[in-house]
Amino acid sequence: MSPEVKAFFDEATNTISYVVRDPAGRACAVIDSVLDFDHASGRTSTASADAIIDWIRDEGLEVAWLLETHVHADHLSAAPYIQEAVGGKVGIGDRITVVQDTFGKIFNEGTEFQRDGSQFDQLFQEGDSFHIGQMRGDVLHTPGHTPACLTYVIGDAAFVGDTLFQPDYGTARCDFPGGSARDLYRSIQKILALPDETRIFTCHDYKAEGRDTYAWESTVGEQKAKNVHVGAGKTEDDFVAMREARDAKLGMPRLILPSLQVNMRAGHFPEPEDNGTSYLKVPINKL
Repeated sequence: MSPEVKAFFDEATNTISYVVRDPAGRACAVIDSVLDFDHASGRTSTASADAIIDWIRDEGLEVAWLLETHVHADHLSAAPYIQEAVGGKVGIGDRITVVQDTFGKIFNEGTEFQRDGSQFDQLFQEGDSFHIGQMRGDVLHTPGHTPACLTYVIGDAAFVGDTLFQPDYGTARCDFPGGSARDLYRSIQKILALPDETRIFTCHDYKAEGRDTYAWESTVGEQKAKNVHVGAGKTEDDFVAMREARDAKLGMPRLILPSLQVNMRAGHFPEPEDNGTSYLKVPINKL
């Protein structure tokens, strides 16, 4: 089947969220939603998520899934907010436990922070499948950017998170704790083994030099032929050398500290303290 895909672009974080719809019914899934967050003031808002909710309601859709491709380091997930409004189960890769353990230590979380993925409704493994109405989705474990990254293959569409970007921009960084350029290269080969006509939907776009508009859809065939980092037969060793040298020059994402603390909790903030306020930590010299 060929799902209907509606994209929602958040320019503040260069994130694309998707509503994936069963063309034969009313079921849908939301992939990689965004909760707006002003880092300077610590205030949240819901304009991005409300746009998704409003569209779902206007179309008369029923939400089956709220899917995360990984624990994002550049935006906060709005999955709990959307779930409360329109339902759906929150899913992520089962290696979330590795991410929770790693960043639980970095943020010195106490024993009350569960590191078993229990904050999510569903933990997916390689080879798992799920349904959006009559439409089947299949799960590929595609680590490298993080240990828990997944690609969701739904009909002729693949939602690749932060593995591939548009062909003229390349691939995602691999220098966060638990990341691996070699793992990313091998994960991308799994994606590129899909049929050439498979539509590729990326989680971010930053407009490559010389391109005036944002874009987020390509095909496996285009990625194999034109991706500037892995296309046209580039070898694993060449990719690893390029990726590691490039990553060494990158600064941390602006929202990495709040994003990780919230997203490893399935989009929830830390429990409020005795004054009723939630707080986010800033670990010094840890990242």
